[in-house]
Amino acid sequence: MQEFSHIIWDWNGTLLNDTQACVNTLNRMLQVRNLPTLSVDRYRELFSFPVYDFYNTVGFELDNEDWDELSVTFHDLFRADDSLALHADTISTLANMRERGYRQSVLSASHQSILDSMICDYQLRDFFQWVRGIDNLYGDSKLSAGRQLVHDMGVHGREILLVGDSLHDHEVAQKLGVRCLLVACGHQSHARLALTGNCVLDSIGDVAEILNAG
Repeated sequence: MQEFSHIIWDWNGTLLNDTQACVNTLNRMLQVRNLPTLSVDRYRELFSFPVYDFYNTVGFELDNEDWDELSVTFHDLFRADDSLALHADTISTLANMRERGYRQSVLSASHQSILDSMICDYQLRDFFQWVRGIDNLYGDSKLSAGRQLVHDMGVHGREILLVGDSLHDHEVAQKLGVRCLLVACGHQSHARLALTGNCVLDSIGDVAEILNAG
């Protein structure tokens, strides 16, 4: 595979194993409203950005809800979920990439303060040159933050690889002019990710293998 000097990692679903926590949180909110709950497989088939549209898809009547309140409730429940953890190969992969000389950053649709807090909680901050989130809880898009990140990096897009777990990561990579690898260990299914035409791997450990083989 083409050699890169910089890797931009997505956070939720890619480095952080939080799909079950998201499903648990959503199901609690759906149950309160007497709406059908989701299995993890069904969630992966439906989840999308912007998150507002996804909430509509799974049954929330957003015309009758306070979106700000919903967003706060979700994040409060999510952060308290005891299934939250890093993927098993997150630390070893980040360490391997650092040893190989890659500069690494994070680009996420999470609120910047939440992202900073979680990365510090998991003692990962020293792996990253930049950690970039967004300025709200709405999960709209990280494209603007991505554009600023690439600008601040000061390198050509061909030197950057974005690794994520969603169709949105593919879209962001295209618009930023960087290469993309997708991993099917997070919020969207392998079948959906494969439709992008990108290489789709099972885990971020496989990312290290494919880059080391290149």
